[in-house]
Amino acid sequence: MAKIGMFGAGYVGLVTGACFADLGHEVVIRDILPDRIERLRAGEVPIYEPGLDGVLERNRERLSFTLDVREAVEDAEFLYVAVGTPPTESGDADLAAVWSVIDELPSDLPGRPIVVMKSTVPVGTGSHVRARLDARGLGHVGYVSNPEFLAEGSALADFKSPDRIVVGAFEPPDAERVVELHDGIDGEVVRTDVPSAELVKLAANAFLSTRISFINEIANVCELVGADVVDVARGVGLDHRLGPHFLRAGIGFGGSCFPKDVSALKQLAGNEGYPFMLLHAVWEVNELQKRRVVQKLQKHLGSLRGKQVALLGLAFKPNTDDMREAPSRVIAYRLLAEGAAVRAWDPVAHPTDLVGIELHDSIIDAVRDADAAVIVTEWPELATLASAEVREAMANPLIVDGRNLLDPEATQAAGFAYEGIGRPRRASPVTV
Repeated sequence: MAKIGMFGAGYVGLVTGACFADLGHEVVIRDILPDRIERLRAGEVPIYEPGLDGVLERNRERLSFTLDVREAVEDAEFLYVAVGTPPTESGDADLAAVWSVIDELPSDLPGRPIVVMKSTVPVGTGSHVRARLDARGLGHVGYVSNPEFLAEGSALADFKSPDRIVVGAFEPPDAERVVELHDGIDGEVVRTDVPSAELVKLAANAFLSTRISFINEIANVCELVGADVVDVARGVGLDHRLGPHFLRAGIGFGGSCFPKDVSALKQLAGNEGYPFMLLHAVWEVNELQKRRVVQKLQKHLGSLRGKQVALLGLAFKPNTDDMREAPSRVIAYRLLAEGAAVRAWDPVAHPTDLVGIELHDSIIDAVRDADAAVIVTEWPELATLASAEVREAMANPLIVDGRNLLDPEATQAAGFAYEGIGRPRRASPVTV
């Protein structure tokens, strides 16, 4: 079994490190945040990911956490870079954390360790890292691009049963060593060059984002012509050339990957003189989709000044507490700008930076005396929202179903006014 030095104790670093430890490898996870390392040493998991706490616990003998670079690299055969690359004001990826890792590697690394880039980086980053390593006298250190495809909420399963394992290397032997590190994982291996591996991640997320924006555009057309986007999406998805994935209409995508990667690919193309017009449209559709919630509320309530609106679900998707680029942020602040009072509920996301939003611990408390309830995140707990208890608690029984979670007819039969996304008043039940 190999020893892995994992740089970054954020989401990707923790999940990847825990899963490699589960395969029997020794993993040392290094971070620069003392509080995060202390919490991990104490057995606390600083992020919410179903099942991760159990994997960390059963691999405590193979996992360690440190602030010390030397401890992370000592005898390590693989040096994984799993740090954040957030967008800058220009839309480019901020590689400051990546360069920090590369520059702090000791110049006397023995053997032939391999730097493995797990962070999502622009195309060309690998060549710059290779040049930086060579300039520092680390020409003997290998380099491999091994992008991650972990979806929050199902990351452990994604690692253990991946659709593909992408490995891009300058030297074929380095690629083979990284492939061997994944022994025990059943996934098709894509061996390629470094630039192609770097582009795979950006292209995949941009394409999935495009599918989401496309079906949201279809949903908006459905509302104009009286069609049901759920039936339309099902009919389209049964085409074997297309498939059903990411054809569920709603209030748009968020999170740490899709918005960042769409922006990064758009910016990458622009920097090379190519205007990626399709991604401009994908971005605009997604931004407008969030704001359509406010229009739907105004359709029923008129002016929102003084109205009480309950946002149900804050995280950008279920089974995570991630609030990065969450649609709930845009919706909440648009409602506040319209003069509404906003209260909210989420089972795991409890943000402290949503100024002016009243957070509640239960759904019933969030909707009490509300003029409308908006389903923002499709948490399973909301599948029974259209109940007599909720109807009686609300001042005005209006549900805006931003994720098409409920059955429109059943919801209206229960005494609620209902607004979905691309759904007529009489529509087929949606399969979750």
